[in-house]
Amino acid sequence: MATTTLRELLSAGGPVLILLLLLSVYSISVILERFFRLRSAISLSRKLINWCQHPLHSENYQKVEDACKKGMEKKIPAAFVLSKLVANRQRPLEEQEKIASSAIDWQITSLQRRLTVLGTLGSITPFIGLFGTVIGVMHAFKDLAANTATAGGASVVAAGIAEALINTAAGLFVAIPAVIAYNYFLSKTNYFAKELENMADEVMYHSADGE
Repeated sequence: MATTTLRELLSAGGPVLILLLLLSVYSISVILERFFRLRSAISLSRKLINWCQHPLHSENYQKVEDACKKGMEKKIPAAFVLSKLVANRQRPLEEQEKIASSAIDWQITSLQRRLTVLGTLGSITPFIGLFGTVIGVMHAFKDLAANTATAGGASVVAAGIAEALINTAAGLFVAIPAVIAYNYFLSKTNYFAKELENMADEVMYHSADGE
């Protein structure tokens, strides 16, 4: 039984397959970078929020500001939001809500910064793969037309078509993990946004009750 080597597959897929392999490497690098960044940002934010509970309830705002300053050096999202809330705690509640909403939106946008890349790759790579396959099939039928009188020509062409389908498989190979990661990260950041909103509400209404 004949086996197909990697070199033969790359040759059959052509430039489209090489492009898809490069996009696959890039997609994986984005997925890993976002995974570790989100895990760190959310975990450290939750620790900071829990740690600040007691100082906030005891109105030790200086302690909270010091913790937030250290947190901002580590790029912890909750530190930026808490810092804004504490710094503007004397303002009217409506203004505090706008400040909190703006700060949270900015931090969530930062966490979602590269998700559009995954969404785009998940959308276009199947079509890139299909494009490569169509080109391969066209070449296969061209070979069939040139070898109609040759025995076994049809089987050779069939093998060429099978090899050309590697582009479709490669396109799906890139798209499926990208779409799964995109939806996972989007859900994760949206849930985290709700956590920040709950924290902001607690800080704002506690400040309002203390006035």
